[in-house]
Amino acid sequence: MGTEMAGDVALLANGTAAPSSSSGERKSPLLGVDQVTVRFGGVVANNQVTMSCQPGVITALIGPNGAGKSTLFNVITGAQRPSGGRIFFEGEDITHLPAHARARRGIARTFQNLSVVGSVSVLENVEMGAARFRRYGSVAGFLALPSSRRQDRFLREIAWRALETTGLAAVGHRRAGDLAYGDLRRLEVARALALGPRILLLDEPTAGMDQAETEELGTALLALRDRWGLTILVVEHDLTLVRQVAQDAWVLDFGTVLAGGPLEQVMRDQKVITAYLGSSAGEA
Repeated sequence: MGTEMAGDVALLANGTAAPSSSSGERKSPLLGVDQVTVRFGGVVANNQVTMSCQPGVITALIGPNGAGKSTLFNVITGAQRPSGGRIFFEGEDITHLPAHARARRGIARTFQNLSVVGSVSVLENVEMGAARFRRYGSVAGFLALPSSRRQDRFLREIAWRALETTGLAAVGHRRAGDLAYGDLRRLEVARALALGPRILLLDEPTAGMDQAETEELGTALLALRDRWGLTILVVEHDLTLVRQVAQDAWVLDFGTVLAGGPLEQVMRDQKVITAYLGSSAGEA
Protein backbone atom coordinates (compact mmCIF):
# COMPACT_ATOMS: atom_id res chain seq x y z
CA MET A 1 0.00 0.00 0.00
CA GLY A 2 1.44 3.36 -1.03
CA THR A 3 1.58 6.48 1.10
CA GLU A 4 -0.98 8.19 -1.18
CA MET A 5 -3.62 5.59 -0.40
CA ALA A 6 -2.76 5.62 3.31
CA GLY A 7 -3.16 9.37 3.43
CA ASP A 8 -6.47 9.28 1.60
CA VAL A 9 -8.08 7.11 4.25
CA ALA A 10 -6.22 8.19 7.38
CA LEU A 11 -9.55 8.96 9.01
CA LEU A 12 -10.54 5.29 9.16
CA ALA A 13 -7.44 3.27 8.41
CA ASN A 14 -5.04 4.93 10.82
CA GLY A 15 -7.48 5.57 13.64
CA THR A 16 -5.95 8.97 14.42
CA ALA A 17 -8.36 11.61 15.60
CA ALA A 18 -8.15 15.03 14.00
CA PRO A 19 -8.45 18.13 16.19
CA SER A 20 -12.03 19.24 16.64
CA SER A 21 -13.14 22.88 16.50
CA SER A 22 -16.46 22.19 18.21
CA SER A 23 -15.35 24.31 21.16
CA GLY A 24 -16.46 27.47 19.35
CA GLU A 25 -13.13 28.52 17.86
CA ARG A 26 -13.71 29.90 14.35
CA LYS A 27 -11.21 28.78 11.74
CA SER A 28 -10.91 29.12 7.98
CA PRO A 29 -13.89 27.30 6.40
CA LEU A 30 -13.30 23.80 5.08
CA LEU A 31 -16.16 24.28 2.61
CA GLY A 32 -17.27 27.59 1.15
CA VAL A 33 -20.25 28.39 -1.09
CA ASP A 34 -19.99 31.80 -2.74
CA GLN A 35 -22.98 33.45 -4.45
CA VAL A 36 -24.25 30.17 -5.95
CA THR A 37 -27.27 30.44 -8.23
CA VAL A 38 -29.04 27.52 -9.92
CA ARG A 39 -31.77 28.04 -12.52
CA PHE A 40 -33.98 25.40 -14.10
CA GLY A 41 -35.57 27.32 -16.95
CA GLY A 42 -37.50 30.12 -15.28
CA VAL A 43 -37.27 28.54 -11.81
CA VAL A 44 -34.51 29.75 -9.48
CA ALA A 45 -33.69 26.88 -7.09
CA ASN A 46 -30.73 28.63 -5.44
CA ASN A 47 -30.45 32.42 -5.47
CA GLN A 48 -26.94 33.77 -4.73
CA VAL A 49 -26.42 31.38 -1.82
CA THR A 50 -23.38 32.07 0.34
CA MET A 51 -22.55 29.78 3.29
CA SER A 52 -19.65 27.89 4.84
CA CYS A 53 -18.73 24.90 7.01
CA GLN A 54 -16.11 25.12 9.74
CA PRO A 55 -13.69 22.18 10.11
CA GLY A 56 -14.62 19.70 12.83
CA VAL A 57 -18.13 21.15 13.19
CA ILE A 58 -21.57 19.71 12.42
CA THR A 59 -23.49 22.24 10.34
CA ALA A 60 -27.21 21.94 9.60
CA LEU A 61 -28.79 23.14 6.37
CA ILE A 62 -32.48 23.62 7.14
CA GLY A 63 -35.57 25.18 5.64
CA PRO A 64 -39.08 24.37 4.44
CA ASN A 65 -39.77 21.85 1.67
CA GLY A 66 -38.73 23.16 -1.72
CA ALA A 67 -36.21 25.61 -0.24
CA GLY A 68 -33.39 24.37 -2.51
CA LYS A 69 -31.39 22.36 0.04
CA SER A 70 -30.90 19.20 -2.02
CA THR A 71 -30.08 21.28 -5.10
CA LEU A 72 -27.31 22.99 -3.16
CA PHE A 73 -26.01 19.57 -2.05
CA ASN A 74 -25.86 18.54 -5.70
CA VAL A 75 -23.88 21.67 -6.55
CA ILE A 76 -21.41 21.04 -3.72
CA THR A 77 -20.81 17.41 -4.75
CA GLY A 78 -20.62 18.15 -8.48
CA ALA A 79 -23.86 16.48 -9.54
CA GLN A 80 -25.34 19.85 -10.60
CA ARG A 81 -23.55 22.66 -12.45
CA PRO A 82 -24.41 26.07 -10.99
CA SER A 83 -25.65 28.89 -13.20
CA GLY A 84 -23.37 31.22 -11.27
CA GLY A 85 -21.15 31.39 -8.21
CA ARG A 86 -18.29 29.26 -6.91
CA ILE A 87 -17.55 26.36 -4.56
CA PHE A 88 -14.37 26.29 -2.49
CA PHE A 89 -12.90 23.32 -0.63
CA GLU A 90 -9.85 23.78 1.59
CA GLY A 91 -9.39 27.17 -0.07
CA GLU A 92 -9.35 25.71 -3.60
CA ASP A 93 -11.93 26.64 -6.24
CA ILE A 94 -13.53 23.29 -7.19
CA THR A 95 -16.51 24.72 -9.11
CA HIS A 96 -15.52 23.04 -12.36
CA LEU A 97 -14.27 19.74 -10.94
CA PRO A 98 -16.36 16.63 -11.73
CA ALA A 99 -18.03 14.68 -8.94
CA HIS A 100 -15.41 11.89 -8.85
CA ALA A 101 -12.58 14.41 -8.45
CA ARG A 102 -14.40 16.03 -5.53
CA ALA A 103 -14.90 12.62 -3.93
CA ARG A 104 -11.16 11.99 -4.18
CA ARG A 105 -10.55 15.28 -2.38
CA GLY A 106 -12.71 14.04 0.49
CA ILE A 107 -16.33 15.12 -0.21
CA ALA A 108 -18.75 12.25 0.44
CA ARG A 109 -22.54 12.23 0.65
CA THR A 110 -25.60 10.12 1.31
CA PHE A 111 -28.97 10.50 -0.43
CA GLN A 112 -32.60 10.79 0.65
CA ASN A 113 -33.40 7.46 -1.04
CA LEU A 114 -31.57 4.37 0.17
CA SER A 115 -29.12 2.85 -2.33
CA VAL A 116 -28.18 -0.23 -0.30
CA VAL A 117 -27.77 -3.54 -2.17
CA GLY A 118 -30.03 -5.80 -0.14
CA SER A 119 -28.87 -9.11 -1.63
CA VAL A 120 -25.28 -8.90 -0.33
CA SER A 121 -23.83 -8.54 3.15
CA VAL A 122 -23.55 -5.36 5.17
CA LEU A 123 -19.76 -5.60 4.94
CA GLU A 124 -19.84 -6.01 1.16
CA ASN A 125 -22.01 -2.92 0.84
CA VAL A 126 -19.41 -0.88 2.69
CA GLU A 127 -16.56 -2.40 0.67
CA MET A 128 -18.30 -1.05 -2.44
CA GLY A 129 -17.97 2.40 -0.94
CA ALA A 130 -14.25 1.90 -0.35
CA ALA A 131 -13.65 0.48 -3.83
CA ARG A 132 -12.44 3.79 -5.24
CA PHE A 133 -9.13 3.21 -3.41
CA ARG A 134 -8.48 0.01 -5.39
CA ARG A 135 -5.44 0.60 -7.63
CA TYR A 136 -4.91 -2.74 -9.37
CA GLY A 137 -6.30 -3.67 -12.79
CA SER A 138 -8.68 -6.45 -13.79
CA VAL A 139 -5.88 -8.89 -14.75
CA ALA A 140 -4.16 -8.56 -11.35
CA GLY A 141 -7.49 -9.09 -9.61
CA PHE A 142 -8.37 -12.12 -11.74
CA LEU A 143 -4.96 -13.72 -11.10
CA ALA A 144 -5.15 -12.86 -7.37
CA LEU A 145 -1.66 -11.35 -7.45
CA PRO A 146 -0.10 -10.38 -4.09
CA SER A 147 -0.63 -6.67 -4.75
CA SER A 148 -4.36 -7.17 -5.30
CA ARG A 149 -4.71 -9.35 -2.20
CA ARG A 150 -2.96 -6.71 -0.06
CA GLN A 151 -5.29 -4.00 -1.31
CA ASP A 152 -8.35 -6.21 -0.76
CA ARG A 153 -7.28 -6.72 2.88
CA PHE A 154 -6.77 -2.98 3.24
CA LEU A 155 -10.23 -2.21 1.84
CA ARG A 156 -11.81 -4.78 4.15
CA GLU A 157 -10.07 -3.14 7.12
CA ILE A 158 -11.50 0.22 6.07
CA ALA A 159 -14.97 -1.31 5.75
CA TRP A 160 -14.82 -2.93 9.19
CA ARG A 161 -13.65 0.31 10.79
CA ALA A 162 -16.54 2.17 9.16
CA LEU A 163 -18.97 -0.42 10.53
CA GLU A 164 -17.45 -0.21 14.01
CA THR A 165 -17.67 3.58 13.93
CA THR A 166 -21.39 3.48 13.07
CA GLY A 167 -22.21 0.64 15.49
CA LEU A 168 -22.88 -1.97 12.79
CA ALA A 169 -19.91 -4.31 13.22
CA ALA A 170 -22.08 -6.95 14.94
CA VAL A 171 -24.24 -7.31 11.82
CA GLY A 172 -21.42 -7.05 9.28
CA HIS A 173 -21.99 -10.55 7.88
CA ARG A 174 -25.77 -10.30 7.76
CA ARG A 175 -27.65 -9.79 4.52
CA ALA A 176 -28.22 -6.04 4.18
CA GLY A 177 -31.83 -6.54 3.11
CA ASP A 178 -32.60 -8.07 6.53
CA LEU A 179 -31.64 -4.95 8.50
CA ALA A 180 -34.14 -2.68 10.24
CA TYR A 181 -34.74 0.66 8.55
CA GLY A 182 -32.70 2.65 11.05
CA ASP A 183 -29.72 0.31 10.57
CA LEU A 184 -30.03 0.70 6.79
CA ARG A 185 -29.71 4.46 7.24
CA ARG A 186 -26.60 3.96 9.35
CA LEU A 187 -25.26 1.61 6.66
CA GLU A 188 -25.55 4.48 4.18
CA VAL A 189 -23.42 6.58 6.52
CA ALA A 190 -20.87 3.76 6.87
CA ARG A 191 -20.57 3.48 3.09
CA ALA A 192 -19.87 7.19 2.85
CA LEU A 193 -17.30 6.96 5.67
CA ALA A 194 -15.48 4.23 3.74
CA LEU A 195 -14.59 6.91 1.18
CA GLY A 196 -12.31 8.48 3.81
CA PRO A 197 -14.07 11.87 3.67
CA ARG A 198 -12.87 15.22 4.96
CA ILE A 199 -16.50 16.34 4.96
CA LEU A 200 -19.63 14.17 5.07
CA LEU A 201 -22.86 15.48 3.52
CA LEU A 202 -26.03 13.82 4.81
CA ASP A 203 -29.27 14.43 2.91
CA GLU A 204 -32.21 13.91 5.31
CA PRO A 205 -30.58 10.95 7.10
CA THR A 206 -33.50 10.43 9.52
CA ALA A 207 -36.24 10.21 6.86
CA GLY A 208 -38.56 7.39 7.92
CA MET A 209 -36.90 6.87 11.30
CA ASP A 210 -38.71 6.77 14.61
CA GLN A 211 -37.58 8.83 17.61
CA ALA A 212 -35.30 6.16 19.09
CA GLU A 213 -33.57 5.54 15.75
CA THR A 214 -33.13 9.29 15.25
CA GLU A 215 -31.50 9.65 18.67
CA GLU A 216 -29.15 6.73 17.93
CA LEU A 217 -28.08 8.33 14.66
CA GLY A 218 -27.54 11.64 16.42
CA THR A 219 -25.28 9.94 18.97
CA ALA A 220 -23.31 8.32 16.13
CA LEU A 221 -22.83 11.68 14.37
CA LEU A 222 -21.58 13.32 17.55
CA ALA A 223 -19.11 10.46 17.97
CA LEU A 224 -17.82 11.03 14.44
CA ARG A 225 -17.26 14.67 15.25
CA ASP A 226 -15.72 14.13 18.68
CA ARG A 227 -13.60 11.04 17.94
CA TRP A 228 -12.51 11.76 14.39
CA GLY A 229 -12.88 15.52 14.08
CA LEU A 230 -15.07 14.89 11.02
CA THR A 231 -16.82 17.86 9.45
CA ILE A 232 -20.49 17.14 8.70
CA LEU A 233 -23.11 19.07 6.72
CA VAL A 234 -26.61 17.70 7.22
CA VAL A 235 -29.89 18.57 5.51
CA GLU A 236 -32.62 17.75 8.00
CA HIS A 237 -36.27 18.57 8.67
CA ASP A 238 -36.25 17.05 12.16
CA LEU A 239 -35.27 19.99 14.36
CA THR A 240 -34.87 17.63 17.32
CA LEU A 241 -31.89 16.04 15.57
CA VAL A 242 -30.60 19.45 14.50
CA ARG A 243 -30.61 20.67 18.10
CA GLN A 244 -28.96 17.45 19.26
CA VAL A 245 -25.98 17.52 16.90
CA ALA A 246 -25.45 20.87 15.15
CA GLN A 247 -23.28 23.76 16.27
CA ASP A 248 -23.90 25.93 13.20
CA ALA A 249 -26.91 26.27 10.91
CA TRP A 250 -27.88 27.89 7.63
CA VAL A 251 -31.51 28.41 6.66
CA LEU A 252 -32.79 28.45 3.09
CA ASP A 253 -36.22 29.66 2.04
CA PHE A 254 -37.23 29.79 -1.63
CA GLY A 255 -33.58 29.29 -2.56
CA THR A 256 -32.34 32.29 -0.54
CA VAL A 257 -30.33 32.33 2.69
CA LEU A 258 -32.45 33.68 5.55
CA ALA A 259 -29.87 33.34 8.30
CA GLY A 260 -26.62 31.60 9.15
CA GLY A 261 -24.21 31.17 12.06
CA PRO A 262 -24.27 29.55 15.52
CA LEU A 263 -27.36 27.36 15.87
CA GLU A 264 -28.96 29.02 18.89
CA GLN A 265 -28.58 32.44 17.31
CA VAL A 266 -30.14 31.23 14.06
CA MET A 267 -33.07 29.53 15.80
CA ARG A 268 -33.94 32.83 17.55
CA ASP A 269 -33.94 34.77 14.28
CA GLN A 270 -37.39 36.25 13.59
CA LYS A 271 -37.23 35.44 9.86
CA VAL A 272 -36.47 31.80 10.62
CA ILE A 273 -39.32 31.50 13.12
CA THR A 274 -41.74 32.98 10.58
CA ALA A 275 -40.55 30.69 7.76
CA TYR A 276 -41.12 27.58 9.89
CA LEU A 277 -44.16 28.54 11.93
CA GLY A 278 -45.97 31.21 9.90
CA SER A 279 -46.31 34.94 10.35
CA SER A 280 -48.78 34.85 13.24
CA ALA A 281 -46.55 32.55 15.29
CA GLY A 282 -43.54 34.67 14.37
CA GLU A 283 -45.24 37.83 15.59
CA ALA A 284 -46.23 36.10 18.80
